[in-house]
Amino acid sequence: MKRIIIHALMAIVGATLGNTFLPEFWVLIHQRQFENNAVVNSLIGAIIFLIFSFIFIRLLLNFVEKIDQTIATINIPKITWGFVGGVIGLVIGAIASIPLWILRTPVLSTIIPFLLMMLTIYVGYSISSKREADIFKFFSRKKVAPTEKPEKPDKKDKRKNKNYAKLLDTSVLIDGRIFDILKTGFLDGEIIVPNFVLLELQLLSDSNDSLKRAKGRRGLDLVNDMKEITKVTVSSKDYSDIHEVDTKLLRYASETGAALVTNDFNLNKVAEIQGVQVLNINDLANAVKPQLIVGDTLDIQIVKKGTERRQGIGYLPDGTMIVVEETADMIDKTVKIEVTKSLQTSAGRMIFGELAR
Repeated sequence: MKRIIIHALMAIVGATLGNTFLPEFWVLIHQRQFENNAVVNSLIGAIIFLIFSFIFIRLLLNFVEKIDQTIATINIPKITWGFVGGVIGLVIGAIASIPLWILRTPVLSTIIPFLLMMLTIYVGYSISSKREADIFKFFSRKKVAPTEKPEKPDKKDKRKNKNYAKLLDTSVLIDGRIFDILKTGFLDGEIIVPNFVLLELQLLSDSNDSLKRAKGRRGLDLVNDMKEITKVTVSSKDYSDIHEVDTKLLRYASETGAALVTNDFNLNKVAEIQGVQVLNINDLANAVKPQLIVGDTLDIQIVKKGTERRQGIGYLPDGTMIVVEETADMIDKTVKIEVTKSLQTSAGRMIFGELAR
């Protein structure tokens, strides 16, 4: 069926273009008897494009298949917003093309208006489909504003309670360390896993990429394991006007007063800006690392050479890198060192030392 549709569309396009441009071609080669013959011009154009459709049918079918796959991943609201934006772009392009049509010049009055309208349709579609949440918020701002203020006291009251709920995001469930933290009792209160987070994990577990598939399955297994050691609530609350999972999490936490548990650095920053309480597992891991000060001694195994001459590198059990002077020839040996300097960098903590005397 797709083949028939492609051939028919190509014939229609060819007939239209043939009727438009072939009269000028006949004048150019001094064959004026066909200049005003619309039937002949349309038939020739349709035949030419029909031949092209048979030659490039596989390429056209692949193109149509990609379009089908893209459409399958787009939800109805996004298509609706895209259609509205495309229509607005078409109207703007048509209005902007009026001066070009008035000129009645073959190229300026036909090709340029067509390209201009295609551009405005694309821009309108792109803006409306990718920023529909912002557009929706803009038009509904007056309605939403009065209901936001009364929520603030509720959030503060909830957070005064030690046992306020903890909202888990996708990164925490994939990471897995939350299970050990819950098992030790450092996190109390209700644990909430929204249904849209589970849906994202399901999409990952169905991915063709083996790494993403493993991460998704690990997250789903972790949810089942957590139910055996603590109270886990799978919330069905969702937001149809929002498509990004991170934005849904922020709105959920803002409305309920729950603390957002995450490993995502960028989500952490956005949550802080919006006044959402965040519990970052990475911050917890850094906080419980053993603190070493200048003059402390410890045993460390040198595992490789450093970037500077005569330096060796070892690691603490928590992964902290230690750079030791004059140990480049002591690979795989355990030595006693004395800490000389400790630096906190954006990549983590680095410790410098030398052989203990």
